[in-house]
Amino acid sequence: MGTPTRNRRAEILSAAAELFAARGFHGVRIEEIGSAVGISGPALYRHFTGKEALLAEMLLDISGRLHEQGARLATTADRADAALDALLRGHIDFALGEPALIRVHERELDNVPDPARRAIRRLQRLYVEEWVTVLTELHPGCPPARLRAATHAVFGLLNSTPHSARELPPEAMAELLHRLARTALMSLDDA
Repeated sequence: MGTPTRNRRAEILSAAAELFAARGFHGVRIEEIGSAVGISGPALYRHFTGKEALLAEMLLDISGRLHEQGARLATTADRADAALDALLRGHIDFALGEPALIRVHERELDNVPDPARRAIRRLQRLYVEEWVTVLTELHPGCPPARLRAATHAVFGLLNSTPHSARELPPEAMAELLHRLARTALMSLDDA
């Protein structure tokens, strides 16, 4: 019985992400989210206490998944350059596959209640530090603050896909993003 509930929650989160991305958090009613997954608005309260809780879980989930994936990819590669490639591919897959979540995060994080927002930010910092650890191996003389700033800049590039991904087929876009981001991160010693 746990699986149907989890699947329903996942359906609700996905539908809400699409609606929030298209119309904004305040532009979507709870009844519309329920309708998108074939349940009434009040029935949605069996799964979430409200829109804020739904938004918080959505952003906590993706932040947690990115951090877990980043930690796994950074530690299982046999070389730092292979770890960087794996991190890039993982983030590019997310960026191309979840554009609604990127839009929701960039526009709606302030609508998440404070405790959850702090937890999201903490997970995001941990994710960034996975990248910084790998980049430190590739650029041992580069200050961590510079590596952190470069990581955030590359995230800006990769997370631009809701605006740019339609220009190329997904495989070509993934390759372009990988090449651009890798070139930027590998040139830190030159700048």
